[in-house]
Order: sequence, then C-alpha cells, then structure tokens
Amino acid sequence: MFSLDPLFEQVMVIGEGRPYLAALVVLNAEQWSILAGTLSLDAGLLQDKRACSAVLERLGAQLRSFHAYAQVRRVALSMEPWTVENGLLTPTLKVRRNLVMTRYTDLVEKLYEGH
Repeated sequence: MFSLDPLFEQVMVIGEGRPYLAALVVLNAEQWSILAGTLSLDAGLLQDKRACSAVLERLGAQLRSFHAYAQVRRVALSMEPWTVENGLLTPTLKVRRNLVMTRYTDLVEKLYEGH
C-alpha cells in the first residue's frame, strides 16, 4: 500500500509486543528533497519533528481505511536502502526483518521512548 506514494522506497511496520505501530521508512532521495524544501528543512534532518510529522501524515493517507489500531503512530526515517548487498534483503528481495531491527535498534528504541 505504501508503494503508491513515490516518497517511500521501502517501509517496514513494527510493533509486535509494543503499545502501538511504528514504521521504519526509507525515503526516495529526489522526492524527499522536494518535500524538505516545502517544509523549509535541510534534507539531512531526517529525525526533525516536522519531517517525521510530514511523513507520518503521508503514511496516514495510505491507511485511512484501516482501523485505529492499525494506524502507524511514529516513524524513523532513513535514506539508506535495504539491499541484498548490505544484507537487509534476501536474494528473493524479502526484507530480513530481524537484521533491519538489529541495524536500527537505536531508532526503534527512540520510537517507543516513554511508553
């Protein structure tokens, strides 16, 4: 569903055993540059509150028809794609969720701080 928006290269929704759903999002560099410009943000400020809010709003637009419990509440943004070469995709292009979670442990923990 998220692939309908050109801003998103890759998205992995997480939340098993957590109080809400969150997403790890790899952004399309060209589309992100355009969006960052409209927000008057430096394109390198991926964890800025305004950047996360704008991306969360775009994700939410794709999830409007889903129940409240299936809504993504927080996002962590990255520009580094998940590839076979960096070990985050299998040769059949499936996401290696456990390796993505390990690589982005710090970002994931920040998504759930205070909860």
